Amino acid sequence: MHKWSTDQVDPKDRFDYWREVRAKGLFGVTAELEREHRRDFFGEFTLRRFDNAGLVELRASPYRVERSSADIADAPGGSLCIYQQLGGGGWFGVNGSGDFTIQNGRFATSHSDLPYNTAPLAADGFHLRILKIPARELPLGSGIGDLFPKPFAGNPSLTPLLESCFSDLAEAGDESDPAATRPLVQALAQLALIGRGVAKPASRAALAAIRVGQLSLARRLIARNLSFAGLSPPFVADLLGISLRHLHSLFEATGTSFSQIVTAERMRQSRRLLTEAPERPVSQIAQACGYESLATFYRTFRAAHGMPPGDFRLRGEAGKRESRATILHLKAK
Repeated sequence: MHKWSTDQVDPKDRFDYWREVRAKGLFGVTAELEREHRRDFFGEFTLRRFDNAGLVELRASPYRVERSSADIADAPGGSLCIYQQLGGGGWFGVNGSGDFTIQNGRFATSHSDLPYNTAPLAADGFHLRILKIPARELPLGSGIGDLFPKPFAGNPSLTPLLESCFSDLAEAGDESDPAATRPLVQALAQLALIGRGVAKPASRAALAAIRVGQLSLARRLIARNLSFAGLSPPFVADLLGISLRHLHSLFEATGTSFSQIVTAERMRQSRRLLTEAPERPVSQIAQACGYESLATFYRTFRAAHGMPPGDFRLRGEAGKRESRATILHLKAK
């Protein structure tokens, strides 16, 4: 991961550096801001690579952005871009296609080599993610180059899948296995292109992307509902709007069953609570993790960790005391 912020530059030079080195050099756009506001400018971004795709998360004070014909000629991108607005809102002006706004949490898509103008809607400025996927890696022919910026307007049932896959990709660690992140990138591309009418929803690639998105969202629904004792395959299938058989097939393809995923997530949550909330009774932790029966919680925890939850907590507290003692000893030297 590459990180950078204007804190690394003298205040009087921050916007000029951002405009010439970061905006033009990295993003291939022209940035403009009134001179009297430049000293107070702040910007930061992270850049991560997933094979040949790049994911940027950007925060910045308000300024105006243009991707002009000259910018495109100087720095052609040849990529499908998927934008996710993370704060406030953004305005896009697109020559010949009208203006639009994109609200917090929403998406827009475009080809990187078409002109546009953009600016934040709110005083807190820009906060967005941009996923760039080289068009040459998408087996969709010549239609991608005509994708001017436009809000995602596909089947509403696809939007939660797009959101979930985007979150999974953004949360992936720096050492993430490409075998796990590559399907997410491919799924995001397909879901975005379904929304633009380029990819056919019934094509093999589109159906595979929908399955990746459904599995991603199913896992998130499990994590959100761990405290619900009634968390079950029918419950999650109903939330997803798919059949029970289809839900089971999503997990079977991973080699892990629905119940195994739920148990693993509940054990992970219980370990966190036992460690972070030492004053909380084990019975409350069991309930918070979806176990109505304390005996069932003890039996499941012992099977997973080789000890009851109370012993796990005591071992964690002993480890913390040992770490504190080591730190104090080193400070005393």
